[in-house]
Amino acid sequence: MGRVFLDITMSLDGFVTAPGADLAHGLGIGGEPLHDWVADPAEADRKVLDQLFAEVGAVLMGRRTFDVIDGPQGWERDDAAPPVFVVTSHRPARVRLGDRFRFETDGIVPALKSARAAAGAKDVVVMGGGHLCRQYLYAGLVDEVRIHLAPIVLGDGTPLFERTTIPPIRLVQRDTVSTPNATHLTYDVVRQEK
Repeated sequence: MGRVFLDITMSLDGFVTAPGADLAHGLGIGGEPLHDWVADPAEADRKVLDQLFAEVGAVLMGRRTFDVIDGPQGWERDDAAPPVFVVTSHRPARVRLGDRFRFETDGIVPALKSARAAAGAKDVVVMGGGHLCRQYLYAGLVDEVRIHLAPIVLGDGTPLFERTTIPPIRLVQRDTVSTPNATHLTYDVVRQEK
């Protein structure tokens, strides 16, 4: 069985979108520079992306992220891409991108179980949004955290982390790749003894 990792881009001040994120502005108003490393990648950024695509057997995402991706300005159809499990309270009436998306309405644990089954020996990535990433990390269901730290201060937007009463989550830095577009940070999650 593969690993479960969180993979998301974040501003220097901790936001995964700028303010005003909606269907027309998936990264918020002024948030597009967050993904400069994807839109116009340097060679090292491209290697990070290639590694991600090679390792992933299934994707977990939240409903807001799905709505943007399946919207008119979202992803193109790619039948070779891994299946995406959308954690949501209800299924949408229709899906533009077809049966690549599966809707999990019973919570994060059953969604992870379905994603692991689909991924086989490959990894499962929790890719967004910030709320879903927090849920999986805070529940102790993530083996690795990958943050793509964009060189921008947004001032407001959707935070990756929020105040919580959970015990601290210890991370061990495993890798750092720095480019003009982002600093790609990889951490192993230290499992706490219960």
